[in-house]
Amino acid sequence: MKISFIAAAAALAATTALTACSTSSSGSDSAAGGDRLTVWIMKDSVSDTYLQRFKKDFEQQHKDTALDIQIQEWDGIGEKVTAALASKDAPDVIEVGNTQVAQYAASGGVTDLSGKAAELKGADWLPGLAGPGKVDGKQYGIPWYAANRVVVYNKDLFAKAGITAPPTTRDEWIRITEKLNKGTTQGIYLPGQNWYTLAGFIWEDGGELAEQSGGTWKGALGSPEALNGMAFYERLQALGKGPKDSDEAKPPQADVFAKGDVAQIISVPGGAKIVEQANPALAGKLGFFPVPGKTAGKPGVTFTGGSDLIVPAASAHQDAAYEVVKALAGEKCQTDLARTMSYVPNRTSLAKVIEDNEGTAAMAAAAAQGRATPNSPQWAAVEATNPIKQYMTAVLTGSDPKQAAKEASGSITKTLGS
Repeated sequence: MKISFIAAAAALAATTALTACSTSSSGSDSAAGGDRLTVWIMKDSVSDTYLQRFKKDFEQQHKDTALDIQIQEWDGIGEKVTAALASKDAPDVIEVGNTQVAQYAASGGVTDLSGKAAELKGADWLPGLAGPGKVDGKQYGIPWYAANRVVVYNKDLFAKAGITAPPTTRDEWIRITEKLNKGTTQGIYLPGQNWYTLAGFIWEDGGELAEQSGGTWKGALGSPEALNGMAFYERLQALGKGPKDSDEAKPPQADVFAKGDVAQIISVPGGAKIVEQANPALAGKLGFFPVPGKTAGKPGVTFTGGSDLIVPAASAHQDAAYEVVKALAGEKCQTDLARTMSYVPNRTSLAKVIEDNEGTAAMAAAAAQGRATPNSPQWAAVEATNPIKQYMTAVLTGSDPKQAAKEASGSITKTLGS
């Protein structure tokens, strides 16, 4: 699943030449009479330079294989991938949003890679990528990269308010935001329908968006734990002037933050690049910290977006396709990808490779606590109408939270059961 600012941040990432993903050797750059693999990569996921270097190095290491890397648009990709999986000439490797794996696996057209998990260091994978890639006990999606939200803050406004360090707990976060919320300064800009952020709060309180029991999915926004998460969101949202009936895209929260009178937003770190582009005076004045949790020293649970890699069952080059996945998911390529694109690597042990980047380090710390949306093939249909957004607006505008949660949960249950 792609989350706000990932594509934009990727477009702003450095496109300088990369270190090769594996040790190069002499030889031709393409196969002579060998396998030709088709690899689908989503637009703006990685730079062209990264892909060119990966292709060249991979082909040098696998002289009987040539790669045809094709860039795909996100718009309409669900239907295109579903059709490809049902065909006899499917691509060999496909990048998919991490929460799309269950939808594609349900078609029966995705290769089960469970037997490769140990070789790929699966025990070290980020839970927000590995979990959605595993359906009915089988690992169909191999984690590639992750990105998640952190708090981006204005260091000057923090200093002006006498705040010397970011908060480490929810309660401290509220106290600091109240202190920042003075005069013309908004303590935080939090739109009323930022439902990915709400999901993190619900998970932190022990709730769920939906739960599965006996093979049936049901909406779960009405549980006491989920209601506590919404109550925290309501409390935090009130400490700013964010609209109650729209998300972070309307208006673009980067533009709001760029005006210089907002102390905090919740965004992927790449959002800071867009803010600085809109207001160069803020360059070097933005800081980052993980969304705080209930316990000091432990970041709050956050939604993890990003991509997994799948191999269609119809691929005629199963072994070679796996070699592509193995290379992209391997330590050296992961290190290059993280440093170049400011993504979180697919393994928790690799977080150290980005610790010198404040924004990405904060993101990696939160990713260790990351979660993904309910692993149902029908979840994409829930997001299409997204009753969670309507639920949030209803609560923020004075409706009874329990009744609003009941209605939204009913809508989720109906969609998941369709």
